[in-house]
Parts: sequence; C-alpha cells; structure tokens
Amino acid sequence: MSDFVTPNQPNKPSQSSPDTILDCQKVSKVYQAGPESVQVLRDVSFSMKPSEWVSIVGASGSGKSTFLNVVGTLDRPTQGEVVISGEVATGLKENQLNRLRNQHLGFVYQFHHLLAEFTALDNIAMPLMIAGKSRREAREAAAPWLEAVGLKPRAAHKPSELSGGERQRVAIARALVNQPSLVLMDEPTGNLDGETAGAIQSLMQTLNQEHGMAFLTVTHDLKFAAMADRTLELDSGQLQSYSK
Repeated sequence: MSDFVTPNQPNKPSQSSPDTILDCQKVSKVYQAGPESVQVLRDVSFSMKPSEWVSIVGASGSGKSTFLNVVGTLDRPTQGEVVISGEVATGLKENQLNRLRNQHLGFVYQFHHLLAEFTALDNIAMPLMIAGKSRREAREAAAPWLEAVGLKPRAAHKPSELSGGERQRVAIARALVNQPSLVLMDEPTGNLDGETAGAIQSLMQTLNQEHGMAFLTVTHDLKFAAMADRTLELDSGQLQSYSK
C-alpha cells in the first residue's frame, strides 16, 4: 500500500469559539426497554479545545457509541446540553441539525456506509454536493483527499470493486473533505488489517497536527488511543481519566 500524503491545501479557519470546539454539560441518556429504563450516560460534562485529539476507551456496552452519537447530534440527550462550535445543538430541528453536521462535523465508523451506486471519488465528494457545490466543483475538491488516502488510481471504482480497507479509506476521506472542525470516529480501524490501520492512524496524526482538525475517537485499541492528547474512560455512564 502506498504512503498517505496530506492534501496540500490551506488550513481551514476554525469556526469554533477560541476556547472550545465541543462542550457537553450534564448530558444524560436514558433508553426505555419495555417497562425498564436503562441509563447509559449520567451527567456527563466534557469539553474539547480546537485541534485537540481525545480518545475514549471502555468496556463493550459502556455507552461509548451512544456518547459519540449524542455528541454528533445523531441521537438526542435525555437531559443536558451539547454545544458545537459555539452553537447549542440541543433543541434544534432536524434540518438545522443537518446543517450543523455538514458545516462542522465529520463522521467515521467501523463500517464504511458508502453509497453503492457511486464511485469512490463521488462518495468523497458527496458532502460537498449536499452543501451546494456543483458535481464538478465537488469532485475537484475531493480528488486531493482521494490521493491523501492512497487511492488516486481507484477514483472510478465503486465500493463493490474495492477491498474492505480501501472502502474504509474512502469513508475517512469523505469525513475529511469538508475539513470539519471536529471529526468523530467510532472504531475507525477496528475492521482493518494491521498495516492499513497503522497507516490510517499515522494519517490522522498528520491531519490533526498540520490541519488543526480535532478528533474524538472511540476505540478498543489502547495503542491507538495513546496517540491522542487525552485518553478518557467511560465507566458506569460517566467519563473519567484513564489509568492503565
């Protein structure tokens, strides 16, 4: 696999407040399972600075993915407030949340969720087209990110024609194409072989350092988690400092 190359593009100015890109205040999440109530998050207060990288670890079922979904406005908290780039997300209508996500957030999951009928390049360009760019403009802006993840020769291939690692690399490029202020990653390398995972981790480190993108990563990989500025553990619905 070829080395990753960071796109030679100017840094995107931060759209956050000077102090925080993300601020959660007393966030709780309760699910109703029949007659039973299951509390997954308990009064979580948490903030991130622009350009910071935070990893969250924890046992399976501890609520890590739920926390990431609440932070990413894909799920609403039962109580509490989520502020992204200075904008209070709690209480916004769905169309307003869609705008907030498209402007400020990137998402990467363990499984790629690519659109099967589109090429690798068009999958990466999709957030730009949703934001209003023409297909030509979006494809031109997406091309450097396809090259950044080492897939320039695969631009015209559809997901079914790519390997699992290649599909995930396309998904990562898609999350980064808008150069969002905050990228949320849920086990982004959990479905990849060791060589590909290591290369993607190195790329993320470069993007974080050179492009000022903040990363909030959920992972079981403690070596990967240690690359972050901070590592926290989610336990019994609460975040705490991680100790080995």
